[in-house]
Amino acid sequence: MEIGESSVPDSTSGLQFPGWGTATRIEDLGSGPVAVTHLDSGVVHKLGQWRSTAICGNDITSSCLYVSALCAIYAGPYAPLSLLAVALVLYLFRSIYAEVGSALPLNGGAYNVLLNTTTKAKASGAACLTMLSYVATAVISAYEAMHYAHNLWEGLDVFWATIVLLGIFAVLNLIGITESANVALGMFIFHIFTLTLLVVICGWRVMQNGEILSLNWNTPTPDGAAMALFFGFAAAMLGISGFESSANFIEEQAEGVFPQTLRNMWIAVAFFNPMISFLAMGMMPLAEVGRHKEDLLAQMGLLSGGEWLQNMVSLNAVMVLSGAVLTSYVGITGLVRRMSLDQCLPQFLLAENKWRHTNHWIIVLFFLVCCSILAISGGEVAMLAGVYTLSFLGVMMLFAVGNMLLKVKRARLAREYTASWPGVLTALLAVIIGLAGTLVLNPAYVRVFVIYSAVAVTIVGLMFLRVQLLRLALTLIKVVVARIRAMSQKMNQQILNSIHEINSREVIYFSRGDNLEALNRAALYVLNNEVTNNLKVVHCYEQEAQIAENLSAHLETVDRLYPLLRIDLVLVKGKFGPELIERLSQRLGVPKNYMFMGTPGGRFPHNIAELGGVRLIM
Repeated sequence: MEIGESSVPDSTSGLQFPGWGTATRIEDLGSGPVAVTHLDSGVVHKLGQWRSTAICGNDITSSCLYVSALCAIYAGPYAPLSLLAVALVLYLFRSIYAEVGSALPLNGGAYNVLLNTTTKAKASGAACLTMLSYVATAVISAYEAMHYAHNLWEGLDVFWATIVLLGIFAVLNLIGITESANVALGMFIFHIFTLTLLVVICGWRVMQNGEILSLNWNTPTPDGAAMALFFGFAAAMLGISGFESSANFIEEQAEGVFPQTLRNMWIAVAFFNPMISFLAMGMMPLAEVGRHKEDLLAQMGLLSGGEWLQNMVSLNAVMVLSGAVLTSYVGITGLVRRMSLDQCLPQFLLAENKWRHTNHWIIVLFFLVCCSILAISGGEVAMLAGVYTLSFLGVMMLFAVGNMLLKVKRARLAREYTASWPGVLTALLAVIIGLAGTLVLNPAYVRVFVIYSAVAVTIVGLMFLRVQLLRLALTLIKVVVARIRAMSQKMNQQILNSIHEINSREVIYFSRGDNLEALNRAALYVLNNEVTNNLKVVHCYEQEAQIAENLSAHLETVDRLYPLLRIDLVLVKGKFGPELIERLSQRLGVPKNYMFMGTPGGRFPHNIAELGGVRLIM
């Protein structure tokens, strides 16, 4: 078929015509056992229940150090009830996270579920919120930890001590996650022991004298009980920050561990947060609780057990807040690695050191970003609290939305756990209420949040627009260096080669048959979501009679519809499954996160995770 000039894009514009598609056949992919790799195959060690719980548990249970006092400021005597309400919301999110984790057991959290249920651009928006949350968590936790340490050693320089603490955990993560998890486990055990000891001693004191508790309970609230509960609930939502962390390193966890981490985190928060709030009201007047919002537990230790318990609580605060810093490093590494694999972030971030096979660029850059924000803020990290609150609640909201999309768009995908529709909708409504309350209480948070989120979105946006930016650069170069023809031609060719290299990356779509509508949707998805102009449609068969009769003709039709997309047909003899996918990936040189398929039915014999990163697009 002759193609006129008007039908083929001008190669000088950067829209190089890739050529019409071809049809090939692969009769033999080899025999014998083959090692099936996974998308994030750099991970070697698998963490058990308690080490995984410790990594994310240090983050979420560090809220016990401040959320009770913060909630009491707004909820007054109803603070324990607000914290119990938040615990009920977290119980609903247990099912939401468990369903998503069992259906899509891959790193990335909200980014992962949205990536497999909607477009890559929307998923990247959720990832930006998660990255903001990790940066804010690391800086605030490290800074507050050194504030507690300053109470133990007055000569400590808080600013430089914070940088040293961030550096220590950068080194621990460079050593490896298993070793880091051991450190986190030790911190977590000491934290739970300290909280339990504090609860027992304070409980004994309250049982001996309940006058302060009775006085606080009968204290009237200025705006009524309903408003007190509303604002208290919004403030108490910070008490579950960190719950999303486990989903961001799910591939590092052993099989069956992820639901256990969700359960353990919920038990710790549901018990300690309301209980500490209740005991605080029995130990000191409400006004006194508000005045000790930064060191409430240390003050409770002083009143109940004396100076020794106060010092023990302060030491524990330093350790558990340091553990939250560790969680941020682990979470950001899993998330950025996954986004880099999907080419939402620069590829150099995937580089691993030969010493411990850890992603040193991710860890070092995260450390530098945290230090720069600390320096820019001059130690006034309170403004990051706004970014932390809104980004965390945004991630929780998007996770609930992603769960609903998973139910609707991927209903046939196998999963071990299922969250009920009423539970998901209730959890989503609760997060929206928490967001509304936070915005009413702190409207200035919006401005700070927009500034920091704009930076994150810009970085990711540049990756999506890199081909367009290269084309723009090509045009500018033609104008500027028109008189320097030799140099201009050389630079033009280099840029065209870069564009061609990006666009020539092949993607694979596994087609079960010759449905023209499904083939057309697959072509549209690649055009709209992937930076490539090469699509290989793979059809697997075991007997010659199983080859779809009209597949070649229908693909030729789709190929003619989209001149900017070259569509090749590859007939592969063999049974579709993890081994065939692995062999095909090695044979064609196509990574498995650039292989797509439709949503498998309930009879599909394999878990989606066994396919090593194959994405669902329909």
